[in-house]
Amino acid sequence: MSPSVEPATLTSASFEELVREVIVRLGEDPAREGLTRTPDRVHRAYEYLTKGYREDPDALLKNALFTVTYDEMVIVKDIEMFSLCEHHMLPFFGKVHVAYIPNGKVVGLSKIPRLIEIFSRRLQIQERLTTQIAETIQKAIAPQGVGVVIEARHLCMMMRGVEKQHSAAVTSSMLGCFRDEQETRTEFLSLIRNRANGV
Repeated sequence: MSPSVEPATLTSASFEELVREVIVRLGEDPAREGLTRTPDRVHRAYEYLTKGYREDPDALLKNALFTVTYDEMVIVKDIEMFSLCEHHMLPFFGKVHVAYIPNGKVVGLSKIPRLIEIFSRRLQIQERLTTQIAETIQKAIAPQGVGVVIEARHLCMMMRGVEKQHSAAVTSSMLGCFRDEQETRTEFLSLIRNRANGV
């Protein structure tokens, strides 16, 4: 027989108490040696995995804008991404590819992976994540266009439900000339496909 605890209320229970209750409801003993520190570990893990809620993507880019005369495509590809699916709170992970054509300003290259991390360290769906990255860059530097493609594997599909181990979801957001000009979009997609490593 599993141990019982008093039902926790959201107004008074700590994060650790809520995790402890989950452990009990799963039929385990939170006092068992391997589980005694689990509530604290889970709390710290989720604080890290959702730290994007406490960061400002607009402020990040605002402090890293540079004036240029360059007007060719800028691509940062194969950026590793880890996030949590908002439907099951299970991880999804993969690669993000970002491109834009400047219109007088560029973003510091190191800020693009940081921007992706801010949005991915939240409860997400892949479609929204893709759009948020593209729209934030568009808002910050008003380029001629922005393209974002995400290829990801979802543990909610791989571990449960349909259990398709090798399926990947691909989403894209194309703004400006990436949406309006087939040649620009094709160049971007061709350049990100030309790589040795996959998802």
